[in-house]
Amino acid sequence: MFSSTTAYPVNHSGARFHRARTLAHARLTLLAGAASLALGAAAAHAQDTAATTGGDEAAAPAGDIVITGSRIVRDGYSAPTPVTVLGAQEINAQKPANISDFVNQLPAITAGSTSANSSGSLSNGNAGIASVNLRGLGAGRTLVLLDGQRSVASSVNGTVDVNTIPQDLVERVEVVTGGASAQYGSDAVGGVINFILNKKFTGLKVTADEGLSTYGDGFNYRLGATAGLSLLDDRLHILLNGSYFKQNPVTSIKRSWNDSAYFQITNPNYTASNGEPERLVGSGYAPYTYTAGGLITSGALKGTYFLGEGQTGQLDYGTYSSTSSPYMIGGDTDVTLAGHVGTNSLLPDESRISVFNRTSFDVTSSIEIFGQVSYNRYHGISDYQQTPSTGVSIKSDNAYLLTQYPEVAAAMAANNLSSITIGTSNAGFPVPGSNNTREVYRYVGGADGSFNALSRDWTFNAYFQHGITKSHEELINTWNTARMALAQDAVLYNGQIVCRSTITDPGNGCVPIDRLGTDGPSAEALAYIYGDAQPQRDQTIKQDVGAVSFNTQLFDMPAGPVAVAFGGEWRRESINGSVESQFNSGWLYGNYLVNKGAYNVKEGFVELSVPVFTGFDIDAAGRYTDYSTSGGVATYKIGATWQPIPDIKLRGTYSHDIRAPNLQELFAAGTARTNTVILPDNAPLTGSQQFIENTVGNPNLKPEKANTWTAGVVVSPRFLPGFTASFDYYDIKITDAIGSVTSQNTVDNCYELGLADYCANIVYSGGALSTITIQPFNFASQREKGFDVAASYRTAMSAISEKIPGNFSISANLTHYISNVVDNGVFPIDYAGVNGGSLSGSYSSPSWVYRISAFYDIDPVTLNFVTRGFSDGVYGNDYIECTSSCPASTTQYRTINNNHINGAIYFDTSASVKLRSAGREATLSVVVNNLLNRAPELIGNGPSGNNVPAYAQTNRSLYDVIGRTYRLSISVSL
Repeated sequence: MFSSTTAYPVNHSGARFHRARTLAHARLTLLAGAASLALGAAAAHAQDTAATTGGDEAAAPAGDIVITGSRIVRDGYSAPTPVTVLGAQEINAQKPANISDFVNQLPAITAGSTSANSSGSLSNGNAGIASVNLRGLGAGRTLVLLDGQRSVASSVNGTVDVNTIPQDLVERVEVVTGGASAQYGSDAVGGVINFILNKKFTGLKVTADEGLSTYGDGFNYRLGATAGLSLLDDRLHILLNGSYFKQNPVTSIKRSWNDSAYFQITNPNYTASNGEPERLVGSGYAPYTYTAGGLITSGALKGTYFLGEGQTGQLDYGTYSSTSSPYMIGGDTDVTLAGHVGTNSLLPDESRISVFNRTSFDVTSSIEIFGQVSYNRYHGISDYQQTPSTGVSIKSDNAYLLTQYPEVAAAMAANNLSSITIGTSNAGFPVPGSNNTREVYRYVGGADGSFNALSRDWTFNAYFQHGITKSHEELINTWNTARMALAQDAVLYNGQIVCRSTITDPGNGCVPIDRLGTDGPSAEALAYIYGDAQPQRDQTIKQDVGAVSFNTQLFDMPAGPVAVAFGGEWRRESINGSVESQFNSGWLYGNYLVNKGAYNVKEGFVELSVPVFTGFDIDAAGRYTDYSTSGGVATYKIGATWQPIPDIKLRGTYSHDIRAPNLQELFAAGTARTNTVILPDNAPLTGSQQFIENTVGNPNLKPEKANTWTAGVVVSPRFLPGFTASFDYYDIKITDAIGSVTSQNTVDNCYELGLADYCANIVYSGGALSTITIQPFNFASQREKGFDVAASYRTAMSAISEKIPGNFSISANLTHYISNVVDNGVFPIDYAGVNGGSLSGSYSSPSWVYRISAFYDIDPVTLNFVTRGFSDGVYGNDYIECTSSCPASTTQYRTINNNHINGAIYFDTSASVKLRSAGREATLSVVVNNLLNRAPELIGNGPSGNNVPAYAQTNRSLYDVIGRTYRLSISVSL
């Protein structure tokens, strides 16, 4: 089912590169021309076409439906829980290559992982997964549903890859921005994302689209087909959808804005009393511990670096400190960054196959049975970084040293040096990365409908789901550390360059490797250090869910009927897999172990809707859940709506929610990866040190608890028909929060704050920093406050002037993150308004985030214009900005020379034209995203982590790093 591949350097010929570049520019020219033509034609058409009244595709369906904020069957807008509904018109206007790219534009959703920005997730196997992160509470606190049903996770951390949703069938996306554990169970702390499919589609529809950046790279295309067939007087309905997506890689960050050497570093001149800031942000900084071909980092020859072909140089170190920071200011920054900077993938090489089938049969006029099968396959290859190595020992009799750099060898002899220690970014080596394949199978069978019993009308829904995720996680270009140690110890023997170990063990197969210079090792040497196979692991995640729910009206009150929904659910989650023992340890990355474990959940729920008096309704819900790992827990929710006049509706909720630990948090056997931290003066070692970071699970975790309340108002003024606006304030408090601290924070908490519990996770061996263990625990509390504003207006243009044709609609969503404070028991950190990426992880969000979308619809033309953006931010709310006379910097209150990060505003536009002939309809669309080609704001990442120079010099989870993109799409209905 899976194949094992090993990547080696490929030397593309100039002709081949020229052809690829010419093809890319040809596609770009074609798309740009099509964009201009279609937009111009659409604008002209808008002036000449008579007004028509079209349907409102973006609006939520009217009538008695189940909206995600409640399980009571009724008009969705009467529920007290705020729900944002994205309709098919919005989705179709953007024609996203992946549905996750569209959903993540919502202001209530903050930075989540995408297939592009997760390229560094090697050892945990998460590269290529697209997640949704509501409220900046973390993807694990957002429940993703498909037609109200859970879906099997795509990774051991419980994340559902949003791109496994059948995009062509999505009728609308409902976003519940508030706790919903009482209705839907664990994980719904931040809210719920529910993808609703068009299950009654009939006919045949074929779609094709392609996209390209304005730089001629990142070409991608998607093909899809949907067929719906009704038989037996519409009692039997068969729905089938298939799609294929392919994206060409951009294997490095090939953008001019990434050439600024813009980082955040520890000020090499800082002392606690000299008044300078501890942290510096700006351009002109670079590592001083390595160069592309090797830099001698200590001893009498310190500063000598190897260029290749026998050439050497002497490094200008600029300003640096040998203990506090691995970065220098000024000097030969171009020399030390060469070969490393920007070597992370900008876009991965990926393909996706999706197949979906739903077959339903009306047993009676009121009862339907259904079966559903879906299959998704993802394959992605991404580059992590041109990994730097420090502490590499080259002995005085090294063959490559003697034959290529005799002057250095002579200098070593003159200084009685038996060896030199170098740092190198390994220029000429192929870039390490991931080669992951995931297959997600989902089988659902169930029934829904209505019946009469006990003199009442009932509706019901029952289903059983069996989900399987099979993942093959494999690394590329990752060396075996023992083989590398043998290979780099190369000597001259009988006039030949051989491994020293081969002299005493001729059959050991060692091939000598050249680690000096930028020419790169031989293919034979690479084959030896990479071995016959690369680190890899197969894992299988399984999820079984059985659920049943009922709805009815209990009795009538003067203001209306009392409605009830109740039901139960059983769920089992498990993880298992296999890893060859040779991949358990001894590799630069990977070092995979088998994750193994399972838990089950039993729960029951009930929800009531009580119309107390006309215009005032109360909702109440409760759920009891029993976890096999941590016991029972109760969740509940109460809400109310009051409409004192037709123009105004007040609403509010209070909920008690939970999130149980996921499979990774409970059972992770350990994922080891190479990283660096900065050790302070009171540590056994000082300065930047390389180590193995080991992340393990904790079976003693208990569920998180959260209390959420919301209060809001909905305004629909009668004097302005078609206009609706809402304001909702929220306050979320999480206790017993599950989380872990970073390796650098572990070091800081141990040595700077003297917390012994953190020191126990730091291990030294043989005079070097060996490992730092990261383990989740119920260590924190989190408190977030903010509010959402939503407004929409739609009107026929003839209402403004009879001479103006068509229909106009506009909708706006805004979220203000007032505070998002995480207290890990050491000190609280507020992540609201943090636009930087390295400090905050998934918790950060700008203070203000907005999206405005306007449609002008003149049959058969639709124009769409989107404005989206976010406000200025900071690196840290506790940072103290100063350039002189600074107070002493502490772990909590760091001093920094620049704590400001600009926000951004982006414009997107699209035009579509419907073409009709002989009962057939086709739609041609042109979409331009990031219309003004706005470059991202430079953000100084750091100061620790050996991958920082390889990554984008911005927050790629927040800012657009691709630039202007064009999409051309056509769909044909037959």
